[in-house]
Amino acid sequence: MTAMQPTETILVETSTVGCDGGGGALGHPLVYLTLERGGKVECPYCSRVYQLKEGAKVSHGH
Repeated sequence: MTAMQPTETILVETSTVGCDGGGGALGHPLVYLTLERGGKVECPYCSRVYQLKEGAKVSHGH
């Protein structure tokens, strides 16, 4: 039985992030994800979690 690796959490300072799996040719297609109201979003391809850094101020809109 193989143990699953824990999900990687990446702290960010923007409300939109790009994820390509981080594996170069072994990753996945680049997708842009928007943080949800709680300040987190999970990549549907690789399950990485992007979380807004504590104290980061993000503007939503122009």
